[in-house]
Amino acid sequence: MMKTNVISLDNKSVGEIELDESVFGLPLRVDILHRMVSYQLAKRRSGNHKTKTISEISGTTKKPYNQKGTGNARQGSLRSPQFRGGATIFGPVVRSHAFDLPKKVRKMALKVALSAKVAEGKLIVLDTGKSDTNKTKVLATRLKALGWSSVLVIDGQVDDNFALASRNIPYVDVLPQVGANVYDILRRDTLVLTKDAVQALEARLK
Repeated sequence: MMKTNVISLDNKSVGEIELDESVFGLPLRVDILHRMVSYQLAKRRSGNHKTKTISEISGTTKKPYNQKGTGNARQGSLRSPQFRGGATIFGPVVRSHAFDLPKKVRKMALKVALSAKVAEGKLIVLDTGKSDTNKTKVLATRLKALGWSSVLVIDGQVDDNFALASRNIPYVDVLPQVGANVYDILRRDTLVLTKDAVQALEARLK
């Protein structure tokens, strides 16, 4: 077991917590993280860019001129790709860019991402992520005092006041533990987990 300090939002130490090494103590695997981030980014692509094939272009289907005797190359349609306003050959079609990644690999990637933050000393455990007020200014001042400029906060259940207060602060993301994902963890410099989130993630990933 690994021990780490627990702090409050006022930057006071409020005890210690033990982190499970099977979740927070894995060696860094850049290949696994790369596969997972590629999977996430491919999955969220809309893939709705599209060009028209010859059957979709509006226009006449008439043969432009006789097959023989004109001195021109033979043509069957003015909607062919060689003409202006004609079809596009092998252009993009509406499709999903998503690909499969085994569930075990996805689970391992999340553990590796959490472990990487621990190894860097960028993981902070918070006693509770609750805010008395939904005022952005109050929370921004607290975060500045803690020295957090680029931060992802993960809670068991996100507190409404905290979510509202943090919504307009740049480079501050707040997620419930069910939404914890590799891309968002790596995107922010500091990872802050509440005690509830630590317990929930350990139960989910063990």
